[in-house]
Amino acid sequence: MSDAFTDETTGPEYGSLKTLTVLTFIGSAIGFCGGIWQFIHAEKGVADMEAAMNNPDLPDFAKKMMTPEALEAAKLQAANKLPLLIIGLLGVILCTVGAMQMRKLKQQGYYLWLIGEILPVIGSVLFLGAAAFAGGFMVYIIYGILVLFIILYTLQRKYLINK
Repeated sequence: MSDAFTDETTGPEYGSLKTLTVLTFIGSAIGFCGGIWQFIHAEKGVADMEAAMNNPDLPDFAKKMMTPEALEAAKLQAANKLPLLIIGLLGVILCTVGAMQMRKLKQQGYYLWLIGEILPVIGSVLFLGAAAFAGGFMVYIIYGILVLFIILYTLQRKYLINK
Protein backbone atom coordinates (compact mmCIF):
# COMPACT_ATOMS: atom_id res chain seq x y z
CA MET A 1 0.00 0.00 0.00
CA SER A 2 1.49 3.28 -1.08
CA ASP A 3 0.40 6.81 -0.46
CA ALA A 4 1.88 10.29 -0.66
CA PHE A 5 3.18 10.11 2.92
CA THR A 6 5.05 6.84 2.55
CA ASP A 7 8.78 7.17 2.12
CA GLU A 8 10.57 4.10 0.86
CA THR A 9 13.68 5.15 2.78
CA THR A 10 12.28 5.33 6.29
CA GLY A 11 13.55 1.96 7.52
CA PRO A 12 16.18 1.77 10.22
CA GLU A 13 18.75 0.55 7.69
CA TYR A 14 18.68 3.98 6.03
CA GLY A 15 19.05 5.93 9.27
CA SER A 16 22.84 6.03 9.13
CA LEU A 17 22.79 7.22 5.52
CA LYS A 18 20.35 10.01 6.35
CA THR A 19 22.43 11.02 9.37
CA LEU A 20 25.57 11.16 7.24
CA THR A 21 23.85 13.31 4.63
CA VAL A 22 22.64 15.76 7.28
CA LEU A 23 26.19 15.99 8.64
CA THR A 24 27.38 16.55 5.07
CA PHE A 25 24.93 19.44 4.65
CA ILE A 26 26.24 20.98 7.87
CA GLY A 27 29.86 20.43 6.83
CA SER A 28 29.18 21.91 3.40
CA ALA A 29 27.69 25.03 4.97
CA ILE A 30 30.73 25.38 7.22
CA GLY A 31 33.03 24.77 4.23
CA PHE A 32 31.23 27.39 2.18
CA CYS A 33 31.45 30.01 4.93
CA GLY A 34 35.05 29.08 5.73
CA GLY A 35 36.09 29.33 2.09
CA ILE A 36 34.55 32.78 1.70
CA TRP A 37 36.07 33.89 5.03
CA GLN A 38 39.53 32.65 4.03
CA PHE A 39 39.28 34.38 0.67
CA ILE A 40 38.30 37.72 2.22
CA HIS A 41 40.76 37.62 5.13
CA ALA A 42 43.81 35.84 3.62
CA GLU A 43 46.13 38.86 3.59
CA LYS A 44 44.97 40.00 7.01
CA GLY A 45 45.79 36.54 8.35
CA VAL A 46 49.36 36.83 7.07
CA ALA A 47 49.73 40.32 8.58
CA ASP A 48 48.29 39.14 11.91
CA MET A 49 50.64 36.16 11.98
CA GLU A 50 53.68 38.36 11.24
CA ALA A 51 52.63 40.77 13.99
CA ALA A 52 52.13 37.91 16.44
CA MET A 53 55.55 36.43 15.61
CA ASN A 54 57.15 39.80 16.42
CA ASN A 55 55.26 40.19 19.71
CA PRO A 56 57.61 39.48 22.65
CA ASP A 57 54.62 39.02 25.00
CA LEU A 58 53.26 36.06 23.02
CA PRO A 59 52.77 33.01 25.28
CA ASP A 60 55.13 30.07 24.70
CA PHE A 61 52.42 27.72 23.41
CA ALA A 62 51.45 30.29 20.77
CA LYS A 63 55.08 30.84 19.76
CA LYS A 64 55.32 27.14 18.95
CA MET A 65 52.45 27.51 16.47
CA MET A 66 53.90 30.63 14.84
CA THR A 67 56.70 28.98 12.93
CA PRO A 68 58.34 30.26 9.74
CA GLU A 69 56.80 27.27 7.95
CA ALA A 70 53.32 28.27 9.13
CA LEU A 71 53.94 31.83 7.93
CA GLU A 72 55.06 30.57 4.51
CA ALA A 73 51.95 28.39 4.33
CA ALA A 74 49.77 31.42 5.11
CA LYS A 75 51.55 33.46 2.42
CA LEU A 76 51.07 30.69 -0.15
CA GLN A 77 47.41 30.45 0.78
CA ALA A 78 46.97 34.20 0.37
CA ALA A 79 48.77 34.16 -2.98
CA ASN A 80 46.54 31.34 -4.27
CA LYS A 81 43.31 32.36 -2.59
CA LEU A 82 41.18 32.58 -5.77
CA PRO A 83 41.95 29.10 -7.16
CA LEU A 84 41.62 27.63 -3.66
CA LEU A 85 38.23 29.34 -3.27
CA ILE A 86 36.99 28.04 -6.64
CA ILE A 87 38.13 24.48 -5.92
CA GLY A 88 36.69 24.62 -2.40
CA LEU A 89 33.31 25.91 -3.55
CA LEU A 90 33.20 23.32 -6.32
CA GLY A 91 33.88 20.66 -3.68
CA VAL A 92 31.07 22.02 -1.49
CA ILE A 93 28.63 21.98 -4.41
CA LEU A 94 29.57 18.42 -5.39
CA CYS A 95 29.25 17.21 -1.79
CA THR A 96 25.86 18.85 -1.36
CA VAL A 97 24.45 17.56 -4.66
CA GLY A 98 25.89 14.12 -3.99
CA ALA A 99 24.34 13.99 -0.52
CA MET A 100 20.97 15.07 -1.92
CA GLN A 101 21.14 12.27 -4.46
CA MET A 102 22.17 9.73 -1.84
CA ARG A 103 19.09 10.68 0.19
CA LYS A 104 17.17 9.48 -2.88
CA LEU A 105 19.32 6.32 -2.84
CA LYS A 106 21.09 7.19 -6.11
CA GLN A 107 24.53 5.63 -6.33
CA GLN A 108 25.86 8.41 -8.56
CA GLY A 109 25.48 10.69 -5.53
CA TYR A 110 28.19 8.75 -3.73
CA TYR A 111 30.65 9.39 -6.55
CA LEU A 112 29.78 13.09 -6.78
CA TRP A 113 30.18 13.39 -3.02
CA LEU A 114 33.50 11.52 -3.08
CA ILE A 115 34.91 13.78 -5.82
CA GLY A 116 33.70 16.79 -3.83
CA GLU A 117 35.56 15.55 -0.75
CA ILE A 118 38.82 14.73 -2.49
CA LEU A 119 39.00 17.62 -4.99
CA PRO A 120 39.85 20.34 -2.42
CA VAL A 121 42.59 18.16 -0.92
CA ILE A 122 44.16 17.63 -4.34
CA GLY A 123 43.79 21.35 -5.11
CA SER A 124 45.46 22.29 -1.83
CA VAL A 125 48.38 19.98 -2.51
CA LEU A 126 48.73 21.30 -6.08
CA PHE A 127 48.69 24.97 -5.05
CA LEU A 128 50.33 24.76 -1.63
CA GLY A 129 52.55 21.69 -1.82
CA ALA A 130 53.73 20.49 1.57
CA ALA A 131 52.31 23.67 3.08
CA ALA A 132 48.85 22.09 2.70
CA PHE A 133 49.75 20.03 5.76
CA ALA A 134 51.44 22.84 7.72
CA GLY A 135 48.32 23.79 9.68
CA GLY A 136 49.31 21.56 12.54
CA PHE A 137 46.98 19.42 14.59
CA MET A 138 43.79 20.95 13.19
CA VAL A 139 44.66 19.89 9.64
CA TYR A 140 45.08 16.31 10.79
CA ILE A 141 41.71 16.41 12.54
CA ILE A 142 40.06 17.67 9.34
CA TYR A 143 41.74 15.00 7.21
CA GLY A 144 40.84 12.38 9.82
CA ILE A 145 37.16 13.40 9.62
CA LEU A 146 37.38 13.24 5.83
CA VAL A 147 38.75 9.66 5.96
CA LEU A 148 36.11 8.69 8.53
CA PHE A 149 33.30 9.99 6.30
CA ILE A 150 34.72 8.17 3.28
CA ILE A 151 34.69 4.93 5.26
CA LEU A 152 31.18 5.51 6.65
CA TYR A 153 29.66 6.47 3.29
CA THR A 154 31.39 3.53 1.61
CA LEU A 155 29.78 1.20 4.15
CA GLN A 156 26.38 2.68 3.23
CA ARG A 157 26.81 2.16 -0.52
CA LYS A 158 24.92 -1.14 -0.30
CA TYR A 159 21.66 0.85 0.03
CA LEU A 160 22.33 2.91 -3.10
CA ILE A 161 21.10 1.83 -6.50
CA ASN A 162 21.87 2.93 -10.05
CA LYS A 163 19.06 5.19 -11.23
